[in-house]
Amino acid sequence: MGNLEPSQSGKDRPPGFQSLASEIDVDDLSVEGHLPEWLEGTLLRNGPAKFEVGERRLQHWFDGFAMLHRFSFQDGRVGYTNKFLESRAYEHARDEGELRFGEFATDPCRDIFERVFTLFSSRAQTDNANVNIARHADRFVAMTETPLPVEFDPETLESLGVYDYPDDLDGQLTTAHPHHDFERGETVNYVTQFDRQSRYTAYRLVDGAREAIGSATVDEPAYMHSFGLTDQYVILAEFPFVVNPLRLRFGNRPFVENYQWKPERGTRFTVLDRETGDVVARPRTDAFFAFHHVNAYEQDNTVVIDIVTYPDASIIDDFYLDNFATPDAALPGGELSRYRLSIDDGTVTSDTLYDGIIELPRINYKECNTNEHRYVYGVGINRDAPDEFLDRLVKVDINGSTKTWHEPSTHPGEPVFVSAPDATREDQGVILSVVLDSVDDRSFLLVLDAESFKERARATVEHPIPNGFHGQFYSEH
Repeated sequence: MGNLEPSQSGKDRPPGFQSLASEIDVDDLSVEGHLPEWLEGTLLRNGPAKFEVGERRLQHWFDGFAMLHRFSFQDGRVGYTNKFLESRAYEHARDEGELRFGEFATDPCRDIFERVFTLFSSRAQTDNANVNIARHADRFVAMTETPLPVEFDPETLESLGVYDYPDDLDGQLTTAHPHHDFERGETVNYVTQFDRQSRYTAYRLVDGAREAIGSATVDEPAYMHSFGLTDQYVILAEFPFVVNPLRLRFGNRPFVENYQWKPERGTRFTVLDRETGDVVARPRTDAFFAFHHVNAYEQDNTVVIDIVTYPDASIIDDFYLDNFATPDAALPGGELSRYRLSIDDGTVTSDTLYDGIIELPRINYKECNTNEHRYVYGVGINRDAPDEFLDRLVKVDINGSTKTWHEPSTHPGEPVFVSAPDATREDQGVILSVVLDSVDDRSFLLVLDAESFKERARATVEHPIPNGFHGQFYSEH
């Protein structure tokens, strides 16, 4: 599936997977309901919005070219701006009508020398940063899984070029889900270096530069979209979806198609001490796959990790764009699972916290990251109609109850929690979600009360926003 297919303009796919051409700037969206007076700040979101290159189209949801979306909240008004991230990859696609860089599951035709150069040279890796948003001090970046974040202006969304880390930390793969430790005031992430002896290196950001925390060697690196962080540890869940670096170096397939599912390996948790950099445990459990960690924290000498899990990595295949043109296409359900890792004896136990379908999980991040949490917010699907894609928002109380928001023919995106000023409860605040209305062919920003999960307001955008990935809210308080 690695070659580009002739474009059909995406009209055979649902609205959330069709390209969006328009870029607009609106000061005052139409708002129904009542926004909280305290809601002041900016929601920045990221996701793919162009799925064609010239007369051909990309293969996978994760391949689409990045578009930034900005929702501003001030004095009861909601403004909206959207703009393509002007990465090198996007500019070649727009100006030359060609795919110059290999994406997640779509590759341009290249000879073996070009393939080696692409993987092992940052100048030849894609900078199509279509996954998430982060802030490094006072600089904002869009991120993907290559270590080439693209800086942009948070007010205008103008792209400012690749953010150059002033260090020599080596690696070809990273995550777009860095963690920020509010108590220590540091950001943590990791990179994978593909080599004869590959390694994962955890690092912290210090004055914009990456400073290594510690490393762990690995024979066949795993594909890991996110990771866990506690007060003492960095935790890498190494699913048995792994790659031989020689396949990446000399193969002729798109990036992700070089990975293989090897369930006999099980899933290994690599636990690195944040102070010493030592690997303190590497316990294994049964095979599973995941995109998103929810949270991690410590209880005595046990690490507790909540993850949205799948039985295998076939969920990646389900996100090929051709699958969304199939009327009876169904997505497997992600489960909210809890793993407990004993640092003393290396044992792993697990439980299912929620038996419904959930993805794109969020928590009250500022209060709960690295600490125990009670509530998890996510998008879900009706198990009786799994072909509806993501059609509801869910609030999971770890103590056992669940709340749901659902409206027919709509598809909500990631729920971002925004805490109320001087909040005294974990769920005191609002949920922000960009919702696609497939009947009216437009989108709206939904504002839910996080405690009751009832709608407070919505602000309508007069075009459909394609299904996106992640975003962050930056408060003015």
